[in-house]
Order: sequence, then structure tokens, then C-alpha cells
Amino acid sequence: MADPVKRQYRSPARAAAAAATRARIREAAQELFVRQGFVATTMRQVAAAAGVGERTVYDAFPTKAGLFGHTLAVATVGDEQPVRVADRPEIGAARHAADPREAVTRLVGYVVDLLDRAGDLIMVSVEAAGADPDMRVAADAGSRAHHEVMRTFAAALHQRGALRAGLDPMAAADILYALCSPHMHQLLRRHRGWASERYRTWLVDAVCRELLPETVCGGT
Repeated sequence: MADPVKRQYRSPARAAAAAATRARIREAAQELFVRQGFVATTMRQVAAAAGVGERTVYDAFPTKAGLFGHTLAVATVGDEQPVRVADRPEIGAARHAADPREAVTRLVGYVVDLLDRAGDLIMVSVEAAGADPDMRVAADAGSRAHHEVMRTFAAALHQRGALRAGLDPMAAADILYALCSPHMHQLLRRHRGWASERYRTWLVDAVCRELLPETVCGGT
């Protein structure tokens, strides 16, 4: 009879401590990446800002690109769960909302919250893409994922006959892709200093004007 396989014991306290350390590293990295850019930020600086040893940072994230990718992923979705934006329940609720303006409002609400959390980091990858191949990969992947979300949302509106006359779903997706982009968020929220609620209201109205019939937009 074979000996029973011993299960590896995982201490909840140790797991919680590791998660807390990872969060400190992530928060320090986000602040430095946004302030200094990807290229200028070093793992040693991240360790010092997080109050941990440099070896601890490398144990958790063997490369700077890996640290950036993890930091961006968590900022994007708001947690460490491996569920991409396209599969988040908030996006599903927006796609399935019966009223087109409510659907737009739900989508925009999620996008604005996401960009307020992660927009600055996304722009770090965009701005560094020309100088670093890892950032080019990150920026291109993010762009494709963003367009996919907008494409499936536009397709859902099209299937319900909710797009304005003459607008095909791919053109609608491209309009959403531009209006809901991190670049637009950077211009209005960061460069022009718009408050989040002002930006959210403007974006809902802009998307409705571009995508929906005037009767649905309520004259916006």
C-alpha cells in the first residue's frame, strides 16, 4: 500500500503577509512608474519605496516588466482575480441592459472607474512603447483588449437595433474605442483637470450622441 501523499501546509497568516507585501510593492511601483516612467524606474527604487529588500521584490517579480504587467493588471480590474475586463459582470450588465442609454451609462461608468485607477499606468506603457519592446507588447495587448470590449458592446447594441441609422457596428466600436480611450482620459482628467463626475457625464452624452438615435439620447 502506497504511503499517503503529504499535503503542503499553507499558513493563512503567511499568505496574508505575502499578499500585503505584494500590495506594498505594487503601490510603490505604480507611483514610481507614473512619476518617472518605466525606463527610469529601477527595482531598487521600488524596494526602497515599499520598505522591503530588493531581493524580496525580485522574489515576487523576477523582472521589471513582470512587475509592471502585474501592477497594470491589478489596477485595470481592481483586484487580483484572473478575470479579464471583457468577462467582468459589470461589462456583461452593460451589454445586456435593455435601455440603450442605460447600457451606455453602465459601460461608461465602468470605463471611467477603470481609467481613474489605471489610466496613468496605461499611458506609461504607451509612452514607453517606442523605447522598450516589453512596453510595446503591453501597449498593443491593452489596445486589442480595449477594442474587443467596445466591439462586443457595439455588436450588442446593433443586435437590438439600438444604433443610429447608417452606423455599422464596427464603426460604432471604433468611435467607442476613441472616446473611451486612456488618451482622452489623460487629456481631460489630467491635462485639463476635469473632475471625474464631469468627465463621466460628458462621456455618456458624447457616446449617446455618436451612437444612438436622437430620440433615445433625449436631445443630448
